[in-house]
Amino acid sequence: MRRALEDDGISSQTADDVARSNSPSKPETTLFGKSTHVPRFKVLMVGGFLLVNVASMCMVPFRNTHSVKDLARGLAGVGMSPPVDPFKVASRGLDVILDKARSTGQDTIVTVLAPVKYELQFPAVHYGLPVMGSSNDNEGIAFNLDGYGIGGRVVGGLLKSLDDPVFCKWVIAALVLSVVLNSHLFSAARQGVKSTPDDSTEPEKPVSLPVARNVPCECQRVVVPTSPAAEGELAIKRTPEEMELMLSEKRAHELTDEEVVELSLRGKIPGHALEKTLKDFTRAVKVRRAVISRTKATADITNGLEQSKLPYENYNWTRVFGACCENVVGYMPVPVGFAGPLVIDGRSYFIPMATTEGVLVASASRGSKAINAGGGAVTMLTADGMTRGPCVSFPTLDRAGAAKIWLDSEEGQTTMQKAFNSTTRFGRLQSMTTAIAGTNLYIRFKSTTGDAMGMNMISKGVEYALEVMKSAGFEDMKIITLSGNFCADKKPAAINWIEGRGKSVVAEAIIPGDVVKSVLKSDVDSMVELFVAKNMIGSAMAGSIGGYNAHAANMVAAIFIATGQDPAQVVESANCITIMKNLHGSLQISVSMPSIEVGTLGGGTILEPQSAMLDSLGIRGSHPTEPGANARQLARIIAAATLAAELSLCAALAAGHLVKAHMQHNRAPPAGGK
Repeated sequence: MRRALEDDGISSQTADDVARSNSPSKPETTLFGKSTHVPRFKVLMVGGFLLVNVASMCMVPFRNTHSVKDLARGLAGVGMSPPVDPFKVASRGLDVILDKARSTGQDTIVTVLAPVKYELQFPAVHYGLPVMGSSNDNEGIAFNLDGYGIGGRVVGGLLKSLDDPVFCKWVIAALVLSVVLNSHLFSAARQGVKSTPDDSTEPEKPVSLPVARNVPCECQRVVVPTSPAAEGELAIKRTPEEMELMLSEKRAHELTDEEVVELSLRGKIPGHALEKTLKDFTRAVKVRRAVISRTKATADITNGLEQSKLPYENYNWTRVFGACCENVVGYMPVPVGFAGPLVIDGRSYFIPMATTEGVLVASASRGSKAINAGGGAVTMLTADGMTRGPCVSFPTLDRAGAAKIWLDSEEGQTTMQKAFNSTTRFGRLQSMTTAIAGTNLYIRFKSTTGDAMGMNMISKGVEYALEVMKSAGFEDMKIITLSGNFCADKKPAAINWIEGRGKSVVAEAIIPGDVVKSVLKSDVDSMVELFVAKNMIGSAMAGSIGGYNAHAANMVAAIFIATGQDPAQVVESANCITIMKNLHGSLQISVSMPSIEVGTLGGGTILEPQSAMLDSLGIRGSHPTEPGANARQLARIIAAATLAAELSLCAALAAGHLVKAHMQHNRAPPAGGK
């Protein structure tokens, strides 16, 4: 996921943060929790080891003399060379001599001496010493084992120390204390892990008292801590020179908020650099609000921003910085409602919608209910490919024509495809469409982009492919712009309506006639008549391009905002034609949306609230086995939700309920009204 985000233009630090948060989360367990098998195994192993050793130590006083001697001898042999068996040395000596004599053909005389037998009494010379103490004296057996070498002395010293009652009491006390402390620490660890606050929230700021600290000046002065919590508690205010000195020493984060505001107003700290300077994103947002409020040029209209109701606290700004927004002063809460559930291709979904338009969620829910009664919506993905259309120029029309012919040839297609694909793991060039206007050549690249919406990914590939094209015999080519509006991005265009851009999806549902009457409060013929008059004739009279629908943009915008898509791309993503037919007394309704531009990776999808909405649909991040599957599923969901909204609104228009519904749900009754 990290590499996919970097391909889409996200900074490495932000991509790494998002990748870690999106990785399969570990079960919420603490030290020795219910799902931690490894710690449990370690505890059992350590406990078993201690239990065996304690039992062994307890059995030492009850062992007989021979067992203690054997133990001492065994310990004494540790680290010494193994004994040599004299009977095995040169055991085949005669055989070797005989073989050598036969091979050389020489006579050999062998003198055999009488064997000398050796008997090994002890494994080491130390054990040849007489054993001190008698066999009947327990102390001599258990503790006075010096005669058995180093091992004997170690065992003897250990056993003798255990016989000391004072030492035993200290050992027992230490063991008890260790058990108590470990139990306390384990409990604290559990509570600490469970109560760890989320990274996105800011800790409550403590109120601290002034303390003394060193100031970089000629004398020592007493000042308060420079954290924001100490605001207003300065005993002695720093001079501008001192503040600038701290800024030059990269210690601006130690200044108070008021001092940082003063430096920023004086132009010493650029407003866009507050995050890097203060090393605290939330504090930077707070200071920026104060700076904007007190800027003289706009103070008459922005003076209320500092204390405004625009929220900024308890938000994970690390995801925003360097990825989503600059000069941040807060975030804009938008109500989010869930429409549905809606059955899409046999699976039920609640549809997240961020909107301030009343009745929209309710209307989509009513349409979902009617569609579910007919068996649910069926979707089909007909195309998947993001586009980018650069503009290049040549000195003459002949050169522009030669470039077009080369790009349309097999050689040109292969060369450009190889160059484009080398820039990304997920993007794959599908096709190139060319058009000439004078000496300008427009090239429309179309590529898959995995689960990302892919504008940054495809732009990087196009840029490199054009450089390769230059080196392929078109050195006189001049790149006018990487985006020449031949894409076309964020603007209405017939090419998107005809050729498609992003995901092209068709969704269909069949609503029984009785459901149209009971749920939608209309009838099939009235809805078909409205479809022809409104969606077909009305849109044609208006000269609409891609607007042969009732309100597809409503659903696209609401889902886009809720799931972190680019709201500006609602322009082309809402291209939709809604068709209704009377199918044997039932209402057959379909929506065809050729240019839904969505992604589940990168952009606004890395923000935590938007990620949560993608989670509710089961499509957050990149698909683990099939790149692009999550983004395609989101496009299917948007098309099916648009189908439900179109159905409900057209039914309300056919029945004449639109104004009544809006007045009932969106307006308070007039004063004195009944």
